[in-house]
Amino acid sequence: MSNKTGTRIFELQKFRDQVHVFRDRAFAGKVLADMLKEFRNRNAIVMAIPAGGVAVGAVIAKELNLPLDVAVVSKITLPWNSEAGYGAVAFDGTVKLNQEFLSHLNLNEKEIQQGIEKTTQKINRRVKMFRGNRPLPNFSQNTIILADDGLASGFTLLVAIEALRKAGCQHIILAVPTAHQESIRRIMGKVEAIYCPNLRGGLSFAVADAYEHWRDLDEEEVKKILADFNADSKKD
Repeated sequence: MSNKTGTRIFELQKFRDQVHVFRDRAFAGKVLADMLKEFRNRNAIVMAIPAGGVAVGAVIAKELNLPLDVAVVSKITLPWNSEAGYGAVAFDGTVKLNQEFLSHLNLNEKEIQQGIEKTTQKINRRVKMFRGNRPLPNFSQNTIILADDGLASGFTLLVAIEALRKAGCQHIILAVPTAHQESIRRIMGKVEAIYCPNLRGGLSFAVADAYEHWRDLDEEEVKKILADFNADSKKD
């Protein structure tokens, strides 16, 4: 992929345009950890995006002996379709609307504001659930490895990156098992490097197609992954 933005891109050619290349999210995390091995025991923090990104990020953090935290961000979904989003809200209250997409919708200002408010409430609840009252890490002194389980449109991720920059992040590395190449282009210039073993093109793209076993993770599963990681870290 041509790149004049200064963002370094790392992929695995054997996985290019392939589907079902990962057994599950944990396997994908191990593939990424191997690609990121230069960060082992470095001044870096893995920030995982709930829900599915936590399953990937926990493995990366464990394999590289790095701290794990969460970057809570969520798309603002349509009233009639919970899978489609017209914007996103991040953990710090950053709100970004997809104006191009909104121009094709018949949503009035009240409906948009209700969507933002509903998503903000979800974000606040998840921050408390997953992070408690802990202060945010010292972002300025660490490289941030931002992990998710896949990149479809990339809009929600851009909001997460914006929030992390506002919080003082100087160096952000994106780690995603799979992504559409057009979405990767949208991220170029926003982060210092992108690690994505399974880059795909084509007219259609689904994150789930990269996995043999795929299902959505609920909040209780995310809490358990985080609790298990913290318990293992204390043992070490």
